[in-house]
Amino acid sequence: MDGGRDDAALVQAAQRGDQGAFGVLVARHAASILSLTTRMPGAGDAEDAAQDAFVSAFTALASFKHESKFSTWLYRIAVNKCHDRLRARRASDVSLDEEHDDGWEPPDDETPHWELEQSEMADAIERGIRDLPPLYRESFVLRHVEGLDYDEMSAILDAPRDTVKMRVYKARGLLCRALAHLSGAYR
Repeated sequence: MDGGRDDAALVQAAQRGDQGAFGVLVARHAASILSLTTRMPGAGDAEDAAQDAFVSAFTALASFKHESKFSTWLYRIAVNKCHDRLRARRASDVSLDEEHDDGWEPPDDETPHWELEQSEMADAIERGIRDLPPLYRESFVLRHVEGLDYDEMSAILDAPRDTVKMRVYKARGLLCRALAHLSGAYR
């Protein structure tokens, strides 16, 4: 029913008290927000961070001024929730290098050896992303995982466009260096 309406119309309806409209917004953006929160604080906190972001968005919906896209505003909230979780983790001295099972499995259409190589490569890439400094990690994830453009990233991260571009560039360099040992290993 509301699925065909754009975000702006749904936000206006939700601001007038239409909880169904907010439900459509949640359904529409849940996968993107969960993808972001999985890669920022880590899979163990992903669902909680995503839920916190949607609860905060619902609570603050009346203050949304339509000066940016709803998705930009929502990403900003989610990034802030991820920062909160990372700060809390640092405060309790929990390692950011913890291993986690994200449920990913390689395709079943190749040999067991190929599947093992693909799984090891995916794990190395995820670890490499996870090990990036938080400022670089969030920029890399927003650009290369979520596919956002630099202008939207600039609004989400509240940083100048050139700063965001430099963070992505540096993240790529750090990730390339971290994964250099894989060069040619899986050909």
